[in-house]
Amino acid sequence: MKNALRQMINEDIGFEDITTNALIDPEFRVNADIITREDGIVSGADVARVICDDFGINYSIYKFDGDSISSGDVLISLEGNARVIMGIERTLLNLMMRMAGIATLTSKMVKKVREVNKNIIVASTRKTTPGIQFLEKSAVKSGGGDPHRFRLDDCVMIKDNHRMMVGDMEVAIKRARSHVSFTKKIEVEVESIEDAILASRVGADIIMLDNMLPLEIKDVLKELDNNCLRENIIVEASGGINPDNIIDYALTGVDVISMGFITHSAPTLDLSLEIIP
Repeated sequence: MKNALRQMINEDIGFEDITTNALIDPEFRVNADIITREDGIVSGADVARVICDDFGINYSIYKFDGDSISSGDVLISLEGNARVIMGIERTLLNLMMRMAGIATLTSKMVKKVREVNKNIIVASTRKTTPGIQFLEKSAVKSGGGDPHRFRLDDCVMIKDNHRMMVGDMEVAIKRARSHVSFTKKIEVEVESIEDAILASRVGADIIMLDNMLPLEIKDVLKELDNNCLRENIIVEASGGINPDNIIDYALTGVDVISMGFITHSAPTLDLSLEIIP
């Protein structure tokens, strides 16, 4: 992660920060605070630590990933070379603002659904930003959510396109089971009651009910119960779930709600870096 963060900062600086280098003596040292202008949940404190260590900035962290914050709180204090601090400022803030925004939205969704279903899991999807997907998934964890798959090698996910190419769900599941370690779960994306029952019978560990309405999901769960299959299967609802309808999905009785909304549509949290006079 250190190398990736260093590259982001160096790309932002280019050959030099011509404004700061024109105005500020190369040996000038300053103190600065990273402050929040909004209430929310912290994420990205570990990113700040890695960047500061790499660029020789002294720091004190007061609010850690997962902590609740209020407008005006100081998250981190910095001390070091002014040119270096100004050089890392924008990239550091952009990442922390993005991560804290995801953590804050995730936390809101988790609290919302836990009011009606205390055991449900709110998970992200792989609708993340290439290059910073690990940071976005980490932010979901900071907000109390589940990251789901970080990468393609985390879990078998048999989607409709896989099934289209293989031609048979049972064959697909058997091939997957023989190819991967026993430590890997097998998840199958389904769009009908019949496919949910079949996937459960032929060895899936998780069935994802893709783009189903809450009433359809209730019917699937009822049929799984009727066929004595519910106990051995994790049921995940995904597709089109957002803050306006998430309660309807939580009330169905699924085990997991996965939503791309918490990563691709999360607003940033307003943070700023202020030089201390």
